[in-house]
Amino acid sequence: MNEIKMAVLGSGGVGKSALIVRFLTRRFIGEYSSSSECIYRKRLSVDGKQTNLQLYEPCSQACEGMSTVKKQISWADGFIVVYDISDRSSFLTAKAIMQLIRELRNVDSLIFLVGNKQDLCHRREVQREEAQCLAAQCQGQFYELSAAEHHQELALIFSKMVQNASLGSKAKERRRRPSGSRSMAKLINNVFGKRRKSV
Repeated sequence: MNEIKMAVLGSGGVGKSALIVRFLTRRFIGEYSSSSECIYRKRLSVDGKQTNLQLYEPCSQACEGMSTVKKQISWADGFIVVYDISDRSSFLTAKAIMQLIRELRNVDSLIFLVGNKQDLCHRREVQREEAQCLAAQCQGQFYELSAAEHHQELALIFSKMVQNASLGSKAKERRRRPSGSRSMAKLINNVFGKRRKSV
């Protein structure tokens, strides 16, 4: 069975805990926040295949910092980076996290930038176009929603992340495995001691 590890990152007040709980339980719990690091598990069916999803959420309190984020970057197959559209500082934190992921993991990282609290668009501090631009710069995908109001969109985001992470791991596996004919030719050359002449 396939296993996907996903980290949900962002500053404390962006509602990332509420986003995870909404996805896992379909219920919205307002200002829920985790006081410790958590790994949630859920079994999903994506494209007819069963997948075990592990969702990592760092502590939402003061204990969260860039060192915690760095620890999890190597662990995760994909990242959902959340910011609050009505809080500019949360967007700047999201930007720093995305740049850190790119620095530490290079271009093979799967990143979704998610603007939360769309229901507070009358208090918007981060324009949609600016966030789309950041996602494009980091070769990520961009979404904007309200965890309180958009359960279907949220479920779709997690499903897309799992789907893309599964495709990415299959592609990496294919790159690691030598093709049958090439490895067979290598074996025959080794057995018979034939070496290619350099030109």
